[in-house]
Amino acid sequence: MSDQASRHRSLPADFRHEALQEVGSTNAECFERALAGDPGHLWITATAQSGGRARRGRTWVSEPGNLYSSLLLIDPAPMADLGSLPLAVALAVHDAIRTVLAADAAPLEIKWPNDILIGRRKTCGILLEGQSLPDGRHALVIGIGINIAFKPELATYPVTCLADHGVTMSPEELFARLFVSMAEALDLWDRGQGTARIVQRWRRHACGIGEKITVNLPDRSISGEFSGIDDKGLLLLRQADERMTTIAAGDVFFE
Repeated sequence: MSDQASRHRSLPADFRHEALQEVGSTNAECFERALAGDPGHLWITATAQSGGRARRGRTWVSEPGNLYSSLLLIDPAPMADLGSLPLAVALAVHDAIRTVLAADAAPLEIKWPNDILIGRRKTCGILLEGQSLPDGRHALVIGIGINIAFKPELATYPVTCLADHGVTMSPEELFARLFVSMAEALDLWDRGQGTARIVQRWRRHACGIGEKITVNLPDRSISGEFSGIDDKGLLLLRQADERMTTIAAGDVFFE
């Protein structure tokens, strides 16, 4: 059997979608479905969220007009191969937004690992969360919020929205594009077996390679030159003493 034939393909037809009105959190809704036995490949979207979350427990403001969505995956890959999934997710969101931006819009880039920037301003929040289920399965939820009509002010980073760049679009229209681009990205990722392909594509859209950055870790901050990512998707930071440090998770700020 050829490699192509043995692959587990991810196609748009494999995914389901349920649109809700206001929920506490689309991520939480996905976990509830997983606990109830849902087999996964389920998208949940909502008009608004009353308890949207960002990384490190921050609140994600979720008023009507923007896109709020979460994708439930069950046992998407062996745990050791999940590290590159955020890169694949970032590519999916990047590709969806790219289809609606004008050709002369500010640069659309990815800030490691999965922040989508337009003109160096954040336009999307992505939160991946995992949970072991009582039946032995592992649920992974990909939460994606995209600023379309308005932008919540963030203390940590400059923000923008698609409307700032001339895009007038409903959340439903943008989700239709994300629905397709995510299936394509997950197919390329291939349960972690396509990490090399994902890394190669991610590098083409990377923001700030060669620039000075500071990375905030849970216990400290370190600075240096952003030297790209390694073949597993880890950030490469060249420090002042020329020592190369690899970082698996952290918040990146350009100096």
